[in-house]
Amino acid sequence: MEFVEQLKSSVDIVRTIGEYVRLKKAGGSSRYTGLCPFHNEKTPSFSVNPIHQRFKCFGCGVGGDVIEFIMQIDRLTFFEALKLLAERNGIAMPKREYADADSRLRAALLEMHEMAAALFQSNLSGTGGADARAYLAGRGVPQEDLDTFALGLSDSGGQQLFRRIDQTRFPPEVLEQSGLVMKRQEGGGFYDRFRGRLMFPIHDHSGKTIAFGGRALRAGDEPKYLNSPETRLYHKTYVLYNLHRAKDAIRKLDYSILVEGYMDVIGVYSAGIRNVVASCGTALTNTQVRTLKQHSERIVVNFDPDAAGSNATEKYMQLLLDEGMTVRVLELDRNLDPDEYIKELGVDAYRARLEKAPSYFHWLADRARKKFDIHTVEGRIQGFKFVAPSIERVPDRLERFAIANDIAGYLGVDAHMVRDHFSRNQKAANRPASRGPVVPPNERLLLNSLLASELARMQVIPHLSEMSVIERFTTRNVFRAIFTLHHDQVSFRFSDLEGRLEDADRDLLSAVVFADDIIEEQDALAQAVACLESLRAQEPKSEMAELRARVQTAEREGNLEEALRLADELNRRSRR
Repeated sequence: MEFVEQLKSSVDIVRTIGEYVRLKKAGGSSRYTGLCPFHNEKTPSFSVNPIHQRFKCFGCGVGGDVIEFIMQIDRLTFFEALKLLAERNGIAMPKREYADADSRLRAALLEMHEMAAALFQSNLSGTGGADARAYLAGRGVPQEDLDTFALGLSDSGGQQLFRRIDQTRFPPEVLEQSGLVMKRQEGGGFYDRFRGRLMFPIHDHSGKTIAFGGRALRAGDEPKYLNSPETRLYHKTYVLYNLHRAKDAIRKLDYSILVEGYMDVIGVYSAGIRNVVASCGTALTNTQVRTLKQHSERIVVNFDPDAAGSNATEKYMQLLLDEGMTVRVLELDRNLDPDEYIKELGVDAYRARLEKAPSYFHWLADRARKKFDIHTVEGRIQGFKFVAPSIERVPDRLERFAIANDIAGYLGVDAHMVRDHFSRNQKAANRPASRGPVVPPNERLLLNSLLASELARMQVIPHLSEMSVIERFTTRNVFRAIFTLHHDQVSFRFSDLEGRLEDADRDLLSAVVFADDIIEEQDALAQAVACLESLRAQEPKSEMAELRARVQTAEREGNLEEALRLADELNRRSRR
């Protein structure tokens, strides 16, 4: 596994994880923190240590190296994550094949999807794509956008893609797992899943084609939109359309725009507004929201202005709020969807509406104003009660009261009544996430010094390993493992150290390496020696205290002979 270690040492873990999680430098320390991508949290408990190339969440407990992060976040096998990291960082894989059955299947499916995307694009640009191109031209989609979004056309015959893929001799079981073709119920063989449809490639986080959405072009062809089924590549509850293009803009502008469909994304993105995504024709899920949240906690929801769009906005809003998102709602007039609005009124008009989009609670209050007669006291109270359940779901108490007062003023409701309402219904405050076990400062400094420097280990371990004080350390098992590695004269690797520890001791090690102690390699020896001298000075006192405790225990148990023996030993040591 020399290549694995070479890869891990060559890859910048902060940059790699930073593509998925918004990381910030933790004060003056060397580590970075952010919101954990593996569970919902309001306060960051996720840390990355670039010195030891490790990550750890002290909220849900997930941790490891850069390969383990990619395995978790992209749901890949070890070999798939290895290959992905090597490709992204321009590192050549060794000639021998690093692959298992799952990795070979995934590679085959990716190849098939790339072949399908190329074939669909060729169909759209060919003589048989005239009607589809006319439809797109009618929707105001220029050739540049066809290329940017790799739009295509599936053949109506139902055999073209199967024959193209079959020529590469993929086994039947792999063909079936691709989701691109379907097995005939009678007579055997396969046929194309997508037939005579406008094709929208769906990509993963790194831009690889993993699925398709197909829009019907013929009258009576149902459903209007047909998506790829769940496959080894495509888990629809995780994927957002256009996120691989939009993520940089979302981070830069610190908000995302969520629209309903593929054409809305294309229309908004092509107008120069890049931070736009959609949910691939499926219901929005909390996993998708968490994925967006890693890039920004702020979002503008811009669904179609019809009744279905308004209902979808209301339906998904609580999901967004529950995941801690700050939400605004953009409603467009003239019954236009985002794509149509930009085509008819221009991108500047859309930007102006975007900038003025109200918070979700003001949008909800506007709906209450239309629903109830706020010219009466009863109507205003009913209006506030309509909005109150959503406000009560806001987890932060101060934020909840601030929103409640703001909306009360907007609806003309007495602020005192609002405070009384929320005081009676106030929920218990969220408990802060656990930050892991506590390790005494002297142990942290000494352990970090030994981890930082081979020279420190060489000069300090021979003396330290003979001291009994180590047995009283919280991290004694970690030190023992370091002593063993040093005694065996093997090259010191963090992963080898972790491999010798039980779960509880690995948690202690994580608590040490993700603390804010900054130990530079050039300072590690001096720090380790200082800790060693301090322990030497403390050791006699610790031994005396332990002897006194043993004397008291023997006396309580009525073992006078043992108590006298220990007392004599205590006196001898006192005289020395």
